[in-house]
Amino acid sequence: MLSQKAKYALRALLMLAERPAGEPLLIADIAERQNLPRKFLELILLDLKHHGILHSRRGKNGGYLLARDPAAVSFGEVVRIVDGPLASVLCASQTAYRRCDDCRDETTCAIRKVFRRVRDATAAILDDHTLADALRRGSKRPGRAR
Repeated sequence: MLSQKAKYALRALLMLAERPAGEPLLIADIAERQNLPRKFLELILLDLKHHGILHSRRGKNGGYLLARDPAAVSFGEVVRIVDGPLASVLCASQTAYRRCDDCRDETTCAIRKVFRRVRDATAAILDDHTLADALRRGSKRPGRAR
């Protein structure tokens, strides 16, 4: 399940992705427009900055801005940064693999096989969708002004 933290991160990133390149946005503005708790958002944006997704600028025209093109930031990358591995069991994870203590034979484990397929399908979808894709798809909603 997607955490609230990851959802907030994606909402903030989508808002920043809508901005013209190089135009920062203040945390207070993001928090207000997206109805997000400011202190929690500060921690999220700082984490995304440490992972190279965002830059911050100080001063009068300061704030946060994307460090990369929106087409180069996938939902999968953001979810992994914020929530950790996509797999719901560690033996199915590619990034945080750990063998189950009670598993007799991992190669024939039916549970691992099913959850590996779930992880693979989830990763395929999330890694294939970028911030730019989401904005393009969002602008095609019926009845939305263009």
